[in-house]
Amino acid sequence: MSTNAPCFKQYWESKSRMSVKEKFGNANVYANNAKSILNKATGFIDYYDFTLNPYRGCQYGCSYCYAAAFSANPKMREEWGNWVIIKENAVEILEKELQKWHKKNLDKYPSIYMSSVTDPYQPIESKQKLTRSLLEVMVKYQPTLVIQTRSPMITRDIDILQQFRRLRINMSIPTGSESVRKDFEPRSPSIPARLNAIGKLVHNIPCDQNHDVRFSVTVTPLLPTFPDDEVAFIQKLEIVDRVVIQEFHASQNRSHVAGTREEALDIKQKYAWWYDKERVNYLKFKQNLVSLLPSVEIKEGKQGFGYE
Repeated sequence: MSTNAPCFKQYWESKSRMSVKEKFGNANVYANNAKSILNKATGFIDYYDFTLNPYRGCQYGCSYCYAAAFSANPKMREEWGNWVIIKENAVEILEKELQKWHKKNLDKYPSIYMSSVTDPYQPIESKQKLTRSLLEVMVKYQPTLVIQTRSPMITRDIDILQQFRRLRINMSIPTGSESVRKDFEPRSPSIPARLNAIGKLVHNIPCDQNHDVRFSVTVTPLLPTFPDDEVAFIQKLEIVDRVVIQEFHASQNRSHVAGTREEALDIKQKYAWWYDKERVNYLKFKQNLVSLLPSVEIKEGKQGFGYE
């Protein structure tokens, strides 16, 4: 490897500086070993025992993503979406941590949220297959598992997902308008691709007395949907048992954790017709969900991300 390979100088493992392993799509790919893979769930998802993030960083680089705030340094926050770190020892660590849990808890199953600050099915997963390997470990221990993604790639793993007894899959679709998606999250999969994926999952993963499997579409944060698209979009959500909605991060909240990134704030100006009356439009959208999806559970904010 060239000694001139780019690296983030403030990222160190032991005494070695982490250098680029390869280029994959738009992102520089790095690799290191994690100290742990199951981390205590807190805050918005404190319903769970653990969060599990196979990667650090996310190639989708959505403009509004709060996870960028957890980057290790300002340069990495600025270049969010252009780097990803593979946790090379994640499978080995997960096996050890689940073994340790079961020795201490006997018949109690852990609950795991995958993932909280990355997408487990971002593009590098197509080559790395790390998420798939982690699923193969987890299915042996049968945790309560929630998977959060915006990627149709998840359908690749239907054969493993069919074996889980307590599973919820959340497909993120923040808008029903493709032009809005392209503005706010241009690197992410199309809306039709995500809808097709969740439909395929619903029809191929059993939900019966031995498999408590549930499906959600998370319209979070709620982005504008053009009026001409709204009804048709909502009607396509009838295949899931839950739809979750949440308002955009408050513009006045500039905190490190939850503040809206400048990139998204700039894009919001293009949609003044929505954001000038954001609360009104949010409530109208919610009411349309309720009226058009009478058999679907409509949840708001934190309460929508629980397994139950």
